[in-house]
Amino acid sequence: MNYFSKTFLTFVFLTFNFLLVSCSGSSCVKDEAIIPPDILEKSNQFIISLTGEEFFNMYISPDLTKSNEVPNGYFLAYKFTMPEKAFVNGSIRFTVDSLGNVLEELEIAGIPGCVNSPDDCEYTIDEEQAIKIAKDNNLDEGIKKWNNSFIWSTVYNKYVWQILNTLRESVGEFGYRGNGKEMIIDPNTGEIMALNDWRIN
Repeated sequence: MNYFSKTFLTFVFLTFNFLLVSCSGSSCVKDEAIIPPDILEKSNQFIISLTGEEFFNMYISPDLTKSNEVPNGYFLAYKFTMPEKAFVNGSIRFTVDSLGNVLEELEIAGIPGCVNSPDDCEYTIDEEQAIKIAKDNNLDEGIKKWNNSFIWSTVYNKYVWQILNTLRESVGEFGYRGNGKEMIIDPNTGEIMALNDWRIN
């Protein structure tokens, strides 16, 4: 074997080992799904029909690492973020058939309805303000720090602030048990939309 052959084989071996090591743990980045351009464009237009084009272009982008092909269609995921409002960090998801038609019988989540309800897309209440609203309305402090989340609500079909307190909890042979209160706050108006009990037995 000549010098060139040995050098080439060494290069191939080292390259293979580098790739193997560099993508052998949780640090590996998931490959982006290959979504046909016409399917992606049709999906974009579906979101735009609900958010408006300007809002879509400013705050929404495809998340191809979470999108994938499914039987007879595609699962589409998008990122929804507002750089000027760091707490706004949502996920849009829905499924389309092989022609790009949205399957409305499956989950459609995370798309702000700005066209029909512009006031629902202001997001003027940040986390600090949401906490103050909860305190001003006598949400019990509980036994640990509150869990505050800006989330998509399938009940109200919009983004809300969810404030969870914990009134009791224990961990034993039957696992975690606890209960508390859930306060739902409108992130646009500050209105308290609901006060619910939560319980894990």
